[in-house]
Amino acid sequence: MFGVTEAQLLAWLNPLLWPFVRTLALFAGMPVFSQRNMPMRVRVGLSLFVALAMQPSLPPIPPLPLDAPPLLLGLVGQQLLIGLCMGFAVRLVFAALEFAGELIGLQMGLNFAGFFDPATGSQGTASSRFFGSMVAFLFIAINGHLLLIDALAQSFHAFPVGEEPFRFLRVAQPQTWGAEIFRIGLWIALPLITMLMFVNLVLGVISRVAPQLNVFSVGFPLTVSVGLLGLTATLPLMQQPFMVALERLLAVFG
Repeated sequence: MFGVTEAQLLAWLNPLLWPFVRTLALFAGMPVFSQRNMPMRVRVGLSLFVALAMQPSLPPIPPLPLDAPPLLLGLVGQQLLIGLCMGFAVRLVFAALEFAGELIGLQMGLNFAGFFDPATGSQGTASSRFFGSMVAFLFIAINGHLLLIDALAQSFHAFPVGEEPFRFLRVAQPQTWGAEIFRIGLWIALPLITMLMFVNLVLGVISRVAPQLNVFSVGFPLTVSVGLLGLTATLPLMQQPFMVALERLLAVFG
């Protein structure tokens, strides 16, 4: 008669259960996959597939008992915390580029074109949504998803399952990551902001030299035209700061 002991069942279940929970938390917190139009079945299926694919690169996970509620809650909390923080790190990079679009749109005068974004449930601007769409395409083009899965696998080496469940908070300090939005966003938007400030300075000089010229009727189309030309010139250079910011935030998990 075929029989399975509890030790054998735990040895089979533990190496798959905890990577699955951590991966599911990652997909629940990262951009694109956390949107409302992403079915839950897709997230669960992808999480199970990634957990299975990561098995050869994961460290040995000890067969931890699942019948002790305090230990079980601590282990589940550890996986959810690390997975959600990893998704939050990716979301910060996306938000930094959208913030750069907000700054550029403010200087160009495009922030008047605000609209409601049903995907995120918030108010957005044309320039911010353009940068958000571009960074989503860029994330796939530079194999950011593979970098994220590699960081997820490395996180099991840096923060093993069951070993001090909340040591991640002390080591990573995720509460300090919010400053990255403003630093990265200003870094990306600074060239265009400088260019548009120079245009405004030239318009100010023209208004003093030729007061009869209506600067408001000339300045708006000129500022928008220069801003669009600057966007066209700087879009190919967006890959480097995006990659640097993504690698720096994901290095915490390695």
